[in-house]
Amino acid sequence: MTLAAAFGAAALAALVALAIRRWRWRALAAFLTLFAAALVWFFNLPASNDRDWVDENAVLPHATIEGDRVTVHNVRNFAYRTETDFTPAWHDKTYDLRQLEGVDLVATYWMGPAVAHIFLSFAFAGGDHLAVSIETRKEKGEGYSTVKGFFRQYELYYVVADERDAIRLRTNYRKDPPEQVHVYRIKGDNAGARRVFMDYLNAINALKAKPAFYNSLTTNCTTTIWTHSLVNPGHVPFSWKVLASGYVPQYLYEQGRLVDGGLPFAELQQRSLVNPRAQQADAAADFSTRIRQGLP
Repeated sequence: MTLAAAFGAAALAALVALAIRRWRWRALAAFLTLFAAALVWFFNLPASNDRDWVDENAVLPHATIEGDRVTVHNVRNFAYRTETDFTPAWHDKTYDLRQLEGVDLVATYWMGPAVAHIFLSFAFAGGDHLAVSIETRKEKGEGYSTVKGFFRQYELYYVVADERDAIRLRTNYRKDPPEQVHVYRIKGDNAGARRVFMDYLNAINALKAKPAFYNSLTTNCTTTIWTHSLVNPGHVPFSWKVLASGYVPQYLYEQGRLVDGGLPFAELQQRSLVNPRAQQADAAADFSTRIRQGLP
């Protein structure tokens, strides 16, 4: 804040000096020099893993990869009483990549059709799912702002969680505003799912070694998913609908990338809404199976 105030004062002084003919060019040159120095300083700000984080972001996930077996460390599975009242819980879990069966797309809406939070959930044999949500890593007392997200104010964070955390938090506990959660099955083979999953794990491990900044445009929840999809040949082309995140499911439907059972998109979207089933399942061990009942 002190630096911002100093820069503002310098800008005001330069503006005043522009009104004085003999100082005009020197003031302009001085201000441009100061502005260039500020840009250099700003773009060299280091991201950090060492801040006073909110409890939800306090622990970094990472993975140990041993052939077909992957152990994901610090999988989040909080016990929620309300959105803000919970018992933190993290665990390690080992997955067999040969049992990876597919990928689901989760879309969460709270402010109309054009804006959604999008994340993926990786499906393993036996009804097991691992959700990975790309978000901002917030410090205590810090809220989210799209504008601040353009200016290196948040670190990039991958929430790696049980669906009873990542989905149930949104369907059962978010009330202000309430969120509507849709789950879609993505078409694709197991090899493609494995490549995307491994690309996610490599990014997660890289962030543990070297933190990076979130950006509201270039490294947000949807653009980063699209970047991960580039590991597969025949990935969907980039579209404005990737930026207008609420339209991502419709875009994938138009590209023939969703399991749709031959349904028109409006009906598929209606069937994909999992809130009622999630609220009924609550903390049941078969939560992931129960919320998918009725999906194509």
